[in-house]
Amino acid sequence: MCGITGVFAFTDTGRQSLTGLQASTDAIIRRGPDSQGHFTYDCVGLGFRRLAILDLSADGNQPMTDEAQRYTIVFNGEIFNFRELREKLLKKGYRFHSQTDTEVILQLYISEGRSFIKKLNGFFGLAIYDKEENSLFIARDRYGVKPLLIYRDEDKLFFASEMKSMLALGVPRKLDYVALSHYLQLNYIPGPATIFKGVKKLLPGHYLFVKDGKVVKKRWYKIPYDAKKVAKNKLSYEEQQKKLVTLMDEAVQRRLVADVPLGAFLSGGIDSSVITALAARHTPHLNTFSIGFKDEPFFDETKYANLVAARHNTNHTVFSLTNNDLYEHIHDMLSYLDEPFADSSALAVYILSQRTRQKVTVALSGDGADEIFGGYNKHMGEFQVRQGGLKAEAVAGLDFLWDALPKSRNSFFGNKVRQLQRFSRGMLSGVKDRYWDWASFASEKDARSLLSPESRRHIGKKAADKRRKDILENLHPNGDLNEVLLTDMNLVLPYDMLTKVDLMSMANSLEVRTPFLDYKVVNFAFSLPVSSKVDEKMKKKIVQDAFRSELPPELYDRPKHGFEVPLLKWFRGELRTLIEDDLLQDDFIESQGIFSVDAVRALKQQLFSRSPGDVHARIWALIVFQTWWKQYMI
Repeated sequence: MCGITGVFAFTDTGRQSLTGLQASTDAIIRRGPDSQGHFTYDCVGLGFRRLAILDLSADGNQPMTDEAQRYTIVFNGEIFNFRELREKLLKKGYRFHSQTDTEVILQLYISEGRSFIKKLNGFFGLAIYDKEENSLFIARDRYGVKPLLIYRDEDKLFFASEMKSMLALGVPRKLDYVALSHYLQLNYIPGPATIFKGVKKLLPGHYLFVKDGKVVKKRWYKIPYDAKKVAKNKLSYEEQQKKLVTLMDEAVQRRLVADVPLGAFLSGGIDSSVITALAARHTPHLNTFSIGFKDEPFFDETKYANLVAARHNTNHTVFSLTNNDLYEHIHDMLSYLDEPFADSSALAVYILSQRTRQKVTVALSGDGADEIFGGYNKHMGEFQVRQGGLKAEAVAGLDFLWDALPKSRNSFFGNKVRQLQRFSRGMLSGVKDRYWDWASFASEKDARSLLSPESRRHIGKKAADKRRKDILENLHPNGDLNEVLLTDMNLVLPYDMLTKVDLMSMANSLEVRTPFLDYKVVNFAFSLPVSSKVDEKMKKKIVQDAFRSELPPELYDRPKHGFEVPLLKWFRGELRTLIEDDLLQDDFIESQGIFSVDAVRALKQQLFSRSPGDVHARIWALIVFQTWWKQYMI
């Protein structure tokens, strides 16, 4: 696991940016605390930081150059089929000087050119420079497990694993107000945008090819979803289950290769329990790790994790945290963010990664299963909206009641009312508006109302509409739930879930591997009909049924909570001064000029009311942004 950065200069002015390469590499030391390296030649500079996962010789260090001194690579990630690819290259006469996946990638590029990328099974961000033709190839993995940022102007092109590196290279710090508007709705920034104008996220499954001053972008992978082919799937449900078990077992085995201590996150949910069950087949006394909340029993799922650990005889560790333990890490976590990101569960992932890293260097996780198999409450809601019926219509008909009752994520009753209100609203919406509404914490109108009149003038309606249209392009009125899952794969997964895990694990120099995102598993998942994933009684149906014999029965038929942190309590307690006297204080808001003082004040009033709803998530988004602003913009 590593971090990469680089410069490709088009002009003499652009070459001056090469002086920032060392600082750019230093900025991502947590991604690679074990070693660093640099390569510079003429108009190109490549930087690299390494976290040792395999026992590599010095010849495995990066940047790596081929024997002929023509090609040089920097690579961040893991390729799980590199040994098979290496054997095929050896048979073709290629020579190797290390046992690394990095060298396999380099030789495969030399052998096959840009098309080689389709043969890689793994996650990555990479760049390969060709000295002879003065070209640069930059690519990102299929689903966006590893980040890769791009900046380009008339003089140069930058790339990096994190914004910290881009800032060290000197990218302009100009706010993208459309991105800010989307952030205030979603609590994260969907790609390709970032918080800065000009800096873009290279989209998952895309590459850039830079040559002769031209930059060509191409999509090299697309989830092979075809509704007509899905309808003709001839596998019985039992055969589908057997194939899923086989594919998942192979995916887990591929991700167990490491020369450092390895373990698995075990939340007590179905997904992490499946990963644990499969990994335990091949790793005696597998190390597993859970996080629990002593003060918040509503969110504590360690009981179920303990059952899985006992069943599979894992070496299980529970990190049982108090609210004070969580609170003590808030500022450390926030200080690592170099772009606003307000999924509050990132705090729990940060602490889990920190404590797990004290025992292992690599951890498996169950991320991705919800998006490909339909595991969220919104997926059941979408299924019910499309099915219709008296029950769904009755909920929609009581919207006046849901509006009147108190709503809060922090209690069973309040959370249920909140969900029913959102469902009722969704019943009255088209598929695209419903999707966006259910993905958001705030409407577009409410998000923009938080901005000052001057900020709102910076938001071009055409640009905002275009970005939203691109995100929702796979949703159609006559489509089915698979289109919703496909949209989640292009929005929620890369820019919320995977961003969260990557940022928080890398902040603690921990590598996280995601077997559910093996491309063979994903391709198979999108060949399945909706009936195999969600029905009237069950979400993520095929996963639950396929692994029923491997999991304790107590895991079934219980509410899905996921990671939450007690923001509402903190905002009404320990963090109240941060809201009222610091980051959201009227004078600071007014002098900053980005937000509306009156709108922020109204949000704070709702926070302390009897019906806060999701307002604590919106307040958190503001606190995250303000903390980031103070660190990077003042």
